[in-house]
Amino acid sequence: MVDLSEFEDIRPYSDEEAVEALNRVSKHPALPVISKYLFPKQNINALAETLCGVRSIDEFQTVVMIGVISAVLARSSEGFTFSGMSNLSKIGGKFLAVSNHRDIVLDPALILYAMNASGYPMAELCVGSNLLSSKLIEDLMKSNRMIKVIRGISARQMYLNSQTLSKYIRLSITSGKSSIWIAQKEGRSKNGIDKTEQGLLKMFDMSGEGSFEENFKELNIVPMSISYEYEPCDSRKARELLLSREAPYVKKKNEDLHSILTGIRQHKGHIHLSVGEPLSAAEIAEAAAHTGNDRYQVLRGILDRRIHEGYKLWKTNYMAYDLMNGSNEFLGDKYLPDDLEKFEAYIEHKLSKLEWRLDRKELRDIFLHIYGNPVANR
Repeated sequence: MVDLSEFEDIRPYSDEEAVEALNRVSKHPALPVISKYLFPKQNINALAETLCGVRSIDEFQTVVMIGVISAVLARSSEGFTFSGMSNLSKIGGKFLAVSNHRDIVLDPALILYAMNASGYPMAELCVGSNLLSSKLIEDLMKSNRMIKVIRGISARQMYLNSQTLSKYIRLSITSGKSSIWIAQKEGRSKNGIDKTEQGLLKMFDMSGEGSFEENFKELNIVPMSISYEYEPCDSRKARELLLSREAPYVKKKNEDLHSILTGIRQHKGHIHLSVGEPLSAAEIAEAAAHTGNDRYQVLRGILDRRIHEGYKLWKTNYMAYDLMNGSNEFLGDKYLPDDLEKFEAYIEHKLSKLEWRLDRKELRDIFLHIYGNPVANR
């Protein structure tokens, strides 16, 4: 048994705590509405009754959450596919999944869905504390193996919490307790550009007791890439980026919750998850041959390339790339004129819902870059 006593502030719920939490969730006044949306053909109290019967986190994830994710995919997508899961069998133990981040809830949920479908135990998830805006969300997330990444604290507190998180991640993997998922940067990518934060790699290294090379080798880092045909919250992201050009963007109360709900409900077209080759000993040695921050920069470059190589590029990406560059480079090969006409109508429809005081030309340009930048990255 792994001693988790020093991780009380960040660890997921135990089975006993999850049972109590899900019992609270079953009595929440919003649950009938959620149940009706997800499972319209079932009794409105079916979800509450199921939650009351859950006796472990494994049962909650495999019985309830897999059903919820399946329902969300059925209602808001054209299907979810995944590839490269066999790369996980090359590790021979637990691993640290590092992926791009496009949607607050769906990214980690779909990765767990793919792991379960492929016969792998589900990973624990690193999620920002800013998302725990209510007891309902906290209960659901911590019952779903959420590790709390504490946000909005002083630099000193951030350093101490990073040490704790780093130690928890390393202990979980090296002890065989659990694999871990974490996004490559804080917050979602809002411009279609996926870059790993150097600070994240430094955080991984903090808890290591060996050399740079030894510290990273034992984490078994696996890059993952998730690609949406229609970007969750695309117009909201364009709006935020435009407003942030005028002044620092300050989120309104419950804005993250609205983004979660929008991401779940919005039509996402096709979705694909690509699991990349784990970082090799040779690649880590290549980074270790450098000194200081250059070591992290080399490792960052390797991760970014692997994530970019894993993109599944859709027609929407190729059309946006051509539109933002005033070209027809992919016309005929990746999309047809009829596809372009429909995509243009989609853009106008999404932007028409935003405040008219916002510059339409700039909004459109930002919107196109959200979809087109993955092509440029590749």
